Amino acid sequence: MIKQESKNLHSKFHGKFQPIGVFDSGLGGLTVVRAIQKKLPLETIVYFGDTARIPYGNKSPEVIIKYSQQIIRFLETKNVKYIVVACNTSTAWALKHLMRTSNVPVLGVINPGACKAVKTTKNGRIGVIGTLGTVNSHAYQKSIQQISSKIVLKEIPCPLFVPLVEEGMYSGNIVCHIAKNYLRQLIQFRIDTLVLGCTHYPLLKSVLQKVVGKGVTIIDSADETAAVLKIKLEEFGLLSHQKRADNYFVSDFLTQQFQRLAQQFLRQKIQHIQKIDIDKY
Repeated sequence: MIKQESKNLHSKFHGKFQPIGVFDSGLGGLTVVRAIQKKLPLETIVYFGDTARIPYGNKSPEVIIKYSQQIIRFLETKNVKYIVVACNTSTAWALKHLMRTSNVPVLGVINPGACKAVKTTKNGRIGVIGTLGTVNSHAYQKSIQQISSKIVLKEIPCPLFVPLVEEGMYSGNIVCHIAKNYLRQLIQFRIDTLVLGCTHYPLLKSVLQKVVGKGVTIIDSADETAAVLKIKLEEFGLLSHQKRADNYFVSDFLTQQFQRLAQQFLRQKIQHIQKIDIDKY
């Protein structure tokens, strides 16, 4: 991976003051944006949420790769120096392809979370929850078992979590009931570590923690991805020392809904939200 990044960085110069590109199928990737803002407060971010085509979790790998390529091409027009795939489904199915074809280095969210989970577990039993697409890819299983073959993993798809988060439903009886149904198998499996395999899921963390109990450590891939990104930027001398205004782009007309939910995700007011035609890229 470092070799690929080095090739991309030296084949086309990218200055330290250029922005970081981040994309997701919708709003969930804003949890990664928030983590980056906390870890790297002087970096400028260009975010794209594919709100017209969400969810990605029930789409074919071919479609996910196509969508991800379009978004990469759009972000490259913004002269970004690094791209974070803040979508577990896109990371699972498209990351290797994007790393080969992108003009800038690309970082996914799966491996950082997998590494943290392996370091955290004490009983060697890890649970992963994600979209159907992410779970069916077994990307976390492959990543975790490459790190340690002794880990026992159980993956559970939770397809209703994304629409709940997109509707701003982070708590309440309905959310708790759905979470209990999804997580019952993991509790019976006696996990001590739970990986949130979708960037929407950190918004549900309080409910999920209540359901699995205090004895289970929840791993947020957003925090781990931001930490890895900082290391990568340091390695290549690309850390910024001058913050500019972040920019947010969506692929449908729901900019008011995006702004309202985005401000809840980021806990700050945002500006510069623009709708683009992603099919042009």
